[in-house]
Amino acid sequence: MAKSSQLMVRLDEDSKSYLTRAAALRRVSLSDYVRMVTVAQARREVRQAEQTTISLTPEEQLAFRNALDGAAKLTEAQRELGRTMRGEA
Repeated sequence: MAKSSQLMVRLDEDSKSYLTRAAALRRVSLSDYVRMVTVAQARREVRQAEQTTISLTPEEQLAFRNALDGAAKLTEAQRELGRTMRGEA
């Protein structure tokens, strides 16, 4: 892949030192190390987001919103827990 654009990042000295040391361990330049690690991580995050994103039709969105807006229906166990927590049981 041809390198055609630049990205400038400001780092504190400690962070830069760790990146430089990590690059040396892999025997690559600092730029190559940052590119390898950050692009690989970005790809993982994008793939993960694409796999976990839920797409809803407008009708499904409305049904979902209405379900969230509706009053919660507590189970008997939840009501009992509430009474216990309030010291009523």
